[in-house]
Amino acid sequence: MLLADFVQQVDGFDALSPKEKIKVFGWYLHFHKGLASFDNEAIRTCFKQLHLTPPDVSVYLPRMASAKPPELLKERSRYRLARSVRSELDKKYGVHQSVVQVSKLLSDLPDRVPDIAERAFLREALACYRAEAFRACIVMSWNLAFDHLLRWILADTTRLADFNAAIPRRFPKKVGISVSSIDHFEELKEAEVVDVCQNASLFSKNTTEILREKLKKRNMAAHPSQVAIQQSQANDVITDLVNNVVLTLV
Repeated sequence: MLLADFVQQVDGFDALSPKEKIKVFGWYLHFHKGLASFDNEAIRTCFKQLHLTPPDVSVYLPRMASAKPPELLKERSRYRLARSVRSELDKKYGVHQSVVQVSKLLSDLPDRVPDIAERAFLREALACYRAEAFRACIVMSWNLAFDHLLRWILADTTRLADFNAAIPRRFPKKVGISVSSIDHFEELKEAEVVDVCQNASLFSKNTTEILREKLKKRNMAAHPSQVAIQQSQANDVITDLVNNVVLTLV
């Protein structure tokens, strides 16, 4: 996870004292960068990456190490967070490794898709996931994938013609419906769009099954019920739709 993304999760980060910012940066280096310890320059770099003027870390770090109780543990010229400080920050900002992996997947995706609208969906899905709002995350992930699907159909004249030809074959009562813009898809339900794509052989059977399954999960997440939506379900929806729809249908 990028440092800039991480500090967005830290409430009131800009108002924190230099010492508290150093603790946050130390935790980030331990948890997200996998460093067992850090030095003065690593902390200075964190400040600089966020366009902040670094404090005199050569003074702050030794003071934090000599505090009673110590906030940092010194090992020669390097430091690590004291256990009590690390535990406190773990509770605030620690997440399961799968959260980190999915967050990274979503964070990296905008660099791979140029569409501005899709980036907006991604930002919202990522915010929901990090906040553990897994129902909202599933809904936003479906919105992203379905919007991508519609624009993918429209992007190729042959593909669009095949889609339109398949509408009356799959749904005889919908004869006369022809799609030529994104708004025209409103004449069809989401499940019907997937069925028409299958009838037109626009993508593989596996992609069809993924879309049908994820649409069912979206419907379950989008409507009030006593069904608990867990992180693992959000993981499955996000990774499947991103890898097998957004990045595959190009």
